[in-house]
Amino acid sequence: MRMAPTIAGIVRRHFPEYARSRRLPLHQHRAAALIARCGRSEMGGHLERCPCHQTERVVWHSCKHRLCPRCARKVNDDWLAKEGARLLPCAHHHVIFTVPHDLLPWWRFNRARMTDLLFTAAATTLTELLADPRYLGATPGLLLALHTWSRSMALHPHIHALVTDGGLATDHWRTPRRSHFLPARVLRALFRGKFLAALAHSLAEGALRLPPEVSPERATSLINRLGRASWHVWLCQRYPHGEGVLLYLARYLRGGPVRDSQLVAADDRRIVTRYQAHGAPSTTLALAPHAWLRRYLEHTPVTGQHALRRYGLYAPAAHAARQLARPLVPVSPNHVPRRFASHPRPTPCCPRCTQPLRTVQRLPPQRAPP
Repeated sequence: MRMAPTIAGIVRRHFPEYARSRRLPLHQHRAAALIARCGRSEMGGHLERCPCHQTERVVWHSCKHRLCPRCARKVNDDWLAKEGARLLPCAHHHVIFTVPHDLLPWWRFNRARMTDLLFTAAATTLTELLADPRYLGATPGLLLALHTWSRSMALHPHIHALVTDGGLATDHWRTPRRSHFLPARVLRALFRGKFLAALAHSLAEGALRLPPEVSPERATSLINRLGRASWHVWLCQRYPHGEGVLLYLARYLRGGPVRDSQLVAADDRRIVTRYQAHGAPSTTLALAPHAWLRRYLEHTPVTGQHALRRYGLYAPAAHAARQLARPLVPVSPNHVPRRFASHPRPTPCCPRCTQPLRTVQRLPPQRAPP
C-alpha cells in the first residue's frame, strides 16, 4: 500500500501498531496523536464567513506541537524576529558541547534529568571561565539550545551555545583579553568535570534510573573512566554578529529531525529519507516503518521542559543590564544588522465584497465512527 510521503501520514498509518508492540512514554503518545490530527477535522476548527454571506470556509486547527513539521515555520519566524531584536550588536562565538556516546543509554532512561544536567554544566562552564579576569572578567550573554539528533536521526544530544564576544563589567563593555576567546583544553576539562560531578551526585542520590544491564558499580566505573577520556567541545570561528547562528538554531528548535520534503518514499515495508552529512553529498536512509518511528519519536521534547535557555545578559531577568550594555558595545562599522521579520497570518477576504472573513462558529473536534 502506497502512502503520501508526509510525516503525519506515516504516523497515522504505522503508529497504532508500533505503540501496541512496546511501552512508550506519555509524551511520545501525545506527540504522535497531535501530529496525526494536525490540520484535520479531529483537531476541531472554526467557520469563517464574510459580512455579505457570499463566501465561507472551514479552517481546521493546527496542533502546535514542537515536533510537528507542519507547525514549525510560522513559530520559528516569530521566534527569529523576537530573538533578533534581543541580540546585542557585537561579535558572537558558537560553542558546541556534546555528551559521550557511552552515556546514550542513560539519556534514554533519564531524558529530563540529563537535559537539565547538560544545560547547567554548559552554562556554568562558560559563565565561570568568562568571569575570570584572565579571559574576560565580565558578564556575557548566553543563548543555549538543545539538539538531540544527528543528520540520520540517530540520538546525538548536544548543546549549541551562542556567546557574546565580550560582556558587561560594572558600567563598561569589556572584550576578551585573548584573541582565541577561551582555551579549548581548559573548556573541555571544566565542562567534563562539572557534568560528571553532577551525574555522580544524581547517582548517589538515587535520582537516576539506570539501564537494566548497568549496575551501580558499573555506573560508578563508567563515570570514573569518562573522567579520563577526551570530550568533544567545539569552539567555532568568531562571527561578526549572531544572526547566522540564530538562523541555524531556529531550524532545529521546532519541527523535529525530519521535514516532509526529506521523505523520498514511504510504504508498508520501508521509509526512505534524504539527508546530507557535513561536507558530503546527499544520501538516503532506508528503514522499516517501526525503526523509523523509533528514531523519530525518540526526539520528542519532554512536556514542560525548555529546549532553549538564556543566561547572563540574555537571561529573561537581565533586561535592564542588557539595555545598559547595548549603547556601550563597540559596533563594527561594516556590520548591518539583519532584520528578522515575523510573518503574520494574512487575513482572508471575500473575493466578491473584499471584506475580511470573520469567525462565526466554533467547530468541535470531529470523531471518526467506531
